[in-house]
Amino acid sequence: MDPLANVSDLADRLGRPLTAGEEARGMALLGDASALVRMFTGREFTRTDDDTVVVRAQQGEIRLPQRPVIDVSSVVAIGAGGAPDLPVVGWQWDGIDVIRTSTESPSINMPELWYDDDFEAYPGTFRVVYSHGETAVPPDVVAVVARMALRTLTAPTMAGGVTGETIGPYSYRTDGTSAGTAVAMTDDDRKMLELAGYRRKSGMTTARWR
Repeated sequence: MDPLANVSDLADRLGRPLTAGEEARGMALLGDASALVRMFTGREFTRTDDDTVVVRAQQGEIRLPQRPVIDVSSVVAIGAGGAPDLPVVGWQWDGIDVIRTSTESPSINMPELWYDDDFEAYPGTFRVVYSHGETAVPPDVVAVVARMALRTLTAPTMAGGVTGETIGPYSYRTDGTSAGTAVAMTDDDRKMLELAGYRRKSGMTTARWR
């Protein structure tokens, strides 16, 4: 998955072009920072078309894990115990991130035979195909990823646990949030992402099929 910022974003904030060594290392740090941001927020931010996920409905509602949702292509109820997978009839997408199914049956409007004889064959698990993501990574996400990478890239030493050094009259100190070569997320980074609404406070387990 592509990083959520690039080396030009680092150069813009650093105020000078990156050296060849800084550029190579910066790309790796941006990848690490992007992975941390995606893990913290639970969002990918980049555009994905026809993504397939398996989700469980809650009281007839399916909440899609990625936002913004661009389009929903299909909703299929997954059968258990030998029951066939069946397309959902009459589902409705709210235009944001929730799909509503029948209120009487959280699974599907199934054939009468299956409904009468084996209702438990459809426990409310669905396979949904939908498109989601941003055409461009939001600027505030770029800012968080870039500053996470820069804290490590511009540290005075790659030794872990060192937050400053003094050589003669020269003294340098960092904020202590990065250790050696590792990228770290600070409380300020988390707060910025939370205030922007990128972290969902509650969610559901999904399994992704590509």
